[in-house]
Amino acid sequence: MKKSFAVIGLGRFGGAVVRELAVSGQEVLAMDSNEDLVNQFMNIASHAIVGNAQDETTLKQLGIRNFDIVVIAIGQDIQASILVTLMVKEMGVKYVLAKAQNDYHARVLEKLGANLVVHPESDMGIRAAHQLISNNLIEFLELSDKYSLGEVKLINSRLSGHTLAELDLPNQYKVNVTAIRRANGEVEFPNADTVVREKDSVLVVGRTVDVEYFDKHTTSKK
Repeated sequence: MKKSFAVIGLGRFGGAVVRELAVSGQEVLAMDSNEDLVNQFMNIASHAIVGNAQDETTLKQLGIRNFDIVVIAIGQDIQASILVTLMVKEMGVKYVLAKAQNDYHARVLEKLGANLVVHPESDMGIRAAHQLISNNLIEFLELSDKYSLGEVKLINSRLSGHTLAELDLPNQYKVNVTAIRRANGEVEFPNADTVVREKDSVLVVGRTVDVEYFDKHTTSKK
């Protein structure tokens, strides 16, 4: 389903969001106070404008409340990020994703009503650390303080050759398999009869401690 997005702030994070949304065919407004940055997105975003998001009149003229999702990707100016989040929520925007610089900033954004708060630098550090610790963990994403999603490559795994029903991972390891990436790159959304093969990568979700345990104890040699 096509949605309308407004991305405020076109630094590395905001710019990446605009590009991905544009590639997926979404309607996206790109906005920044820096004209040079805005010019880079003239041929990428549906609309790219130079404007001061801290000006309430500007936001109203843009019809910001009519966008399905507003992404506040303002860089180092925490005060501006907080102010813009407050204004767009007061104007009636239903879903706001906001970028936070630190935990304190994140708590303030959440109290102001941001529906999703992301920590790009922190999240990348966490993912990198988990990938360094394990040779088999391809991707790692914290979904909350307690739950995570991980893609684990099965190298010489004793899991291979069995169906998901036989493996009974929810009971054995307290994780659920949401997808399987085969060795040839094809992705499957499995059912109970799906057979896991050596060198597959399984996408599992569960408590962080359980995802880590699964990674550690299911990739040993037969």
